[in-house]
Amino acid sequence: MPERPHGAPAIRKALKTIPESPGVYRMIGVKGEVLYVGKALNLKKRVTSYTHVARLPDRLKLMVSLTASMEIVVTRTEAEALLLEANYIKRMKPRFNILLRDDKSYPWLLLSGDHAYPRLMRQRGKPVKGATYWGPFASSRAVDQTIQVIQRAFMLRTCTDSVFESRTRPCLLHQIKRCSAPCVERISPLEYQGLVEQTKEFLSGGGRELQQRLTLEMEQASEELAFERAALIRDRIRGFANLRASGAINPASIQEADVVALWQQAGQSCIQVFFIRGGRNNGNRAFYPRHEADEPAADVLAAFLLQFYEDKQPPLQVLTSSEPAEQPLLTEALSLQRGQKVQILQPQRGEKKAVLDHAILNAREALERRLAETAGQAVLLEKVAELFDLPEPPKRIEVYDNSHLMGQAPYGAMIVGGPEGFVKRAYKKFAIRGPVAPGDDFGMMKEVMTRRFAQLTPDDSGSENWPDLLLIDGGKGQVRVVREILAERGLSSIPVVGIAKGVDRNAGREWFFVEGKEPFQLPVNDAVLYYLQRLRDEVHRFVITTHRAGRSRALTRSGLDEIPGVGPARKKALLTRFGSARHVGQAALEELEHVPGINREMAQVIYGYFHPEWVREQSDVLKKP
Repeated sequence: MPERPHGAPAIRKALKTIPESPGVYRMIGVKGEVLYVGKALNLKKRVTSYTHVARLPDRLKLMVSLTASMEIVVTRTEAEALLLEANYIKRMKPRFNILLRDDKSYPWLLLSGDHAYPRLMRQRGKPVKGATYWGPFASSRAVDQTIQVIQRAFMLRTCTDSVFESRTRPCLLHQIKRCSAPCVERISPLEYQGLVEQTKEFLSGGGRELQQRLTLEMEQASEELAFERAALIRDRIRGFANLRASGAINPASIQEADVVALWQQAGQSCIQVFFIRGGRNNGNRAFYPRHEADEPAADVLAAFLLQFYEDKQPPLQVLTSSEPAEQPLLTEALSLQRGQKVQILQPQRGEKKAVLDHAILNAREALERRLAETAGQAVLLEKVAELFDLPEPPKRIEVYDNSHLMGQAPYGAMIVGGPEGFVKRAYKKFAIRGPVAPGDDFGMMKEVMTRRFAQLTPDDSGSENWPDLLLIDGGKGQVRVVREILAERGLSSIPVVGIAKGVDRNAGREWFFVEGKEPFQLPVNDAVLYYLQRLRDEVHRFVITTHRAGRSRALTRSGLDEIPGVGPARKKALLTRFGSARHVGQAALEELEHVPGINREMAQVIYGYFHPEWVREQSDVLKKP
C-alpha cells in the first residue's frame, strides 16, 4: 500500500479541490489532529503559499512537514471566516496557533423576572428565562461587591425563593437596612417594583439622573419634616458613591467598553482586560496567551480579541493599547458578532488614554510577577529532574490521590503542575464506579489509572497530554499498581514516584518510592521537598473537596426521589406537609390523599413504596376469584 504524501506534496494534492473563495482551512496531521487553523479571502492563493517551503520561517516549515491532509470550509465573507477561525481555534486548540487559555465562565448580575418581588443575585452558565442581566464581571468578588452596594442603595432581596416563602419575620439584612423585607410585606409590590425600576435605570447607566431626582426627593422630605424618609434616601445616595468608588478606574466618559492592554517581555505576553459597563468598572482579569517567542504584538492582540469574544457579545467600544493586525477586518467581524457597530480604538489623549495607561501598568506588573515566579519554578523543576533521574525538567507533573469514607462516595483525583504552576484547567475528578471495599486504596488507584490512560498510546509521547512524571500519594503498593497499569498500556517509560508520610505520619519527613531504588527521604529544609509537598497537598485538597461534595449530594437525596411520579413539586408538597421522607413513610394513606397535588392513585403509589407488604396484600385480593 503506497504511503500517503506528507508536507508540501500533501498540500499540493489538496490544492486541486480548493476554490478561490473566502473561508477557513485546517492543516491535519497523521493522527487526524488539527495542526493549524487559518482564514483567507482567497483560500487557493493562501494555501498555495505553504508549498513554497524555502520562503517560510522555521516554525511554519515544521508545520508543513507534519501536514498529511487539509480541510476547508467556504464562507460568504472574510469577516465570517475570521469568526469561524476563532471558533475552531478555541475548540480544537491547534498546536501552531496563538491560543487563549481561558476556561472560565464569567459571572453576571441578575435580577429575576418571574416573581412579584424580583431577586438580585449572581449568575453563571445557562441564562434564566425572563431575567435581566448586567455584565460581564471579571470575578465573583466584583459581582458581590456590586450587590452589596446595591443592597444599601435599593434594598432589594437576595434570598432564595424557598427562604423568602418560609420567613415569618424580617431577617438581619432588614435590621441593618440592606433589605426592604418584602417577605413579610414591609413594602408593597408597587413600591418594591419602583425600587426594581430604579435599580435597572442605575445599572443601565442612568445613575446621575436618578441621583439628582433622589436629591430633590430628600430635600422635599426634609422640608416636610419626614426626617426618617430623608435619611433613607440619603443612605441610598451614598450607596451610589460607594458603587462608583468600588473599582480602580471609573471613567465618566466611558459607558460601555472593554479596555485591553498588551505587554510583552521575554517572549511572553500578558493581556489585561478591564470591563466597564454603565460607567462602572466591573473588575479586571489578566490573560497569558500561548504563542511563539517572536510573535508580533499586533498578531497576538488580534488573535486574543477574536478568541476572547468568540462566545460572548463584544461591547460597543474596545480600547486597545496598540493596533491589532487587520483592524478594519477585525472591527467588521466583531460588529457581525454583536449585530451592531463595534469600534476598536487606540486613544492618544484624555481620560480614555489615562485608563489605557493604567491597564498597561497592570499588564506589565502582572507579567513581571509571572516571569519571576516562572524563573523560580524552573529552578525547582531542574532539581526535580536531578532527584528522580529525568532526562529533562518535567513540563507536566500529574499528581494522584483517592478519598472515601468506609467505601462510601469514593473519588479519585488528578492535579497537574508544571513550569507555570498549577494547571487547574487540566484537573480531573474520577467518581469511582467500583465496587470498592472499605479501605481498598489499591483498587481505587487501579481504576483511576485505567481510565486516565485508556486513550493514551506510546505514539502520544511529547504531546500536551503526555505526563513527564506521575507523583502518587502512597507507598510501594500504590506505585506497583500504577506501574502495572502503565505496563499493560505500553507506557512503562513514564516515571512514577510515590510520596508517603511513613509510619509516624510526620508531614515534614516524607518517604519517596522510586523503582530500582531504596525508599529515601530529603532534608527537612530542602526546597524540592517543599515543592513536592505542595503538589501532594494540592491533590489532597482537591480530592477531599470532591469527595465531600459527592457525599453531600448523596446525603441530600431523599427517599422520595426514587418514587415514580414524584417530581420536584410533589416532593416539595410532601415535605412541607410531613417534614421529612421518614414521616412521609409513616403517614396513613388517607393523610397522603389530602396533600395538594396528590390524588388517590398517586397516594397509593407513594404508600406502596414505603409499605411493599400492603402492595402484596392488594395484589392477593385482586387475584382472588
